[in-house]
Amino acid sequence: MKKIILFYGALAVICGTWMGCKRDTDYVKVSVSPYISNFDLRKLFKGSDLQLNEDNLGGANFIKGIVVSNQSGGNIPAGLLLVQNSRIAGNGIDSLRGIAFNVGAEASKYVPGDSVHVSVTGTTLKRVNGNLQIEGVTATGIEKKASGRNIIVRAVNTGMLATRPTFYESTLITISKGKMNPEPAQGDVFSGNKTIGDGFGTAIVHTEASATYAKQEAIPFADYTGIAFSSSTGMQLWPRTTDDIFALPEIKPSALIITGYLTDPTGSDANYEYIQFKATRDINFATTPFSIVVCNNAGILAAPATGWALGGIRTYKININSGTVRKGQFCYVGGNKVIWGAGSTDISAAAWIASKQYSTVDGDGFGTATTNLLANSGNVAGIAVFDGLTVTGTSVPLDVIMYGGNGAVYAAGPPEVGYRITNTDKYSTIQNKKVVAFYGGGTNTNKFGFPGTSNFTMLGGVYNAATGIWSTGRTATNITLTPTSPLSTIEQAAGFTTITN
Repeated sequence: MKKIILFYGALAVICGTWMGCKRDTDYVKVSVSPYISNFDLRKLFKGSDLQLNEDNLGGANFIKGIVVSNQSGGNIPAGLLLVQNSRIAGNGIDSLRGIAFNVGAEASKYVPGDSVHVSVTGTTLKRVNGNLQIEGVTATGIEKKASGRNIIVRAVNTGMLATRPTFYESTLITISKGKMNPEPAQGDVFSGNKTIGDGFGTAIVHTEASATYAKQEAIPFADYTGIAFSSSTGMQLWPRTTDDIFALPEIKPSALIITGYLTDPTGSDANYEYIQFKATRDINFATTPFSIVVCNNAGILAAPATGWALGGIRTYKININSGTVRKGQFCYVGGNKVIWGAGSTDISAAAWIASKQYSTVDGDGFGTATTNLLANSGNVAGIAVFDGLTVTGTSVPLDVIMYGGNGAVYAAGPPEVGYRITNTDKYSTIQNKKVVAFYGGGTNTNKFGFPGTSNFTMLGGVYNAATGIWSTGRTATNITLTPTSPLSTIEQAAGFTTITN
């Protein structure tokens, strides 16, 4: 023990001597970055004007980033240069942020994609008309480093913009499927504030009276790109030029919308699964027929070459060509007319627009008889409504939802193949001015999860029957069923999809 104590004592003396003799040049030098990110800069503002200096900038002097403003369209506040950048923040944090520089006439010298370094020491960080900006930057304090750099444009819905205003402020964003409300009348122009809805809320699209496109006829339905600005009345989107407004084809309203489904009845699945719909208008199916197609991709590792029309064990079609329903009425497609498998409550009094013994009978036109019409585990599955009785690989559904796991159901090609989608609360067929026609393409990856055992999946949203726009997107809620559950359990619970107009 004494030897051990003597050893450690000697070691301590040696280390102390070495440290005492260590030269200044033996230390590792750490250089402070001369640049501060917008992510960190914005945190400095505490509600009152802040003079920026090396101390509060952590030793930094500059902001570097990519210009997103474009003064040529006349729809950026005069004198503002908008620059966005990001930094490595870790843990998947989105650190992309923007900042506005009030530089007067100098702002017009820079265009989107320019890479700039801006000297900010001695300038002032302040809010002007609600928007955070930096004042006091001189013309010589801006140095252009490159042009044509890639610009990140985030896809944002109106709900996200409303709940995280400072996150998106002064950045370039796109709101997809914006529907003007009220719908513009003939002769209405873009000038002023226009309210748009996208199924997640509403936002204001602002156009200055002096903008180059201010007197152009307003477009009722479009993808809107622009700078997000704070104002005294909330966030606004300012398109920079007419190119930031991309007209979309009007959505075709669906007479049937998907409002629920039962994928896992008690006991056998054979002929006890069903789908619930709501009629958005009075329908006589004998004169106005529809088709319902489901896809089940269990164990499949390839995208369907002809999509919903593939048939076999992948897709199963049911024709709706008889009977009637009233606007606002729930109606059903499936097997036996009971609520939750063999021996459960008879719900044949409900509006069944098709009842098919799918475990022994092939689909109408395509689809092999199956004991599992609606997948309850495994790869992604889906339900689609089609106009008429003919469904091919090019047919576009009126309404569609996907649910479940993942699976290889999309291939970018060429040729591009998969399950076609339409413009709904979950999917957009035009993104960044390009056609995105399939589930899995672009951002069209939204799906509901598999419901728990013994649960009916209720889909709740608000659908405008006149325009086909979801003012509130659908969310899924599980409703627990028992053998004695009455029909009212799946028709009168709070939160079911409602229709307007």
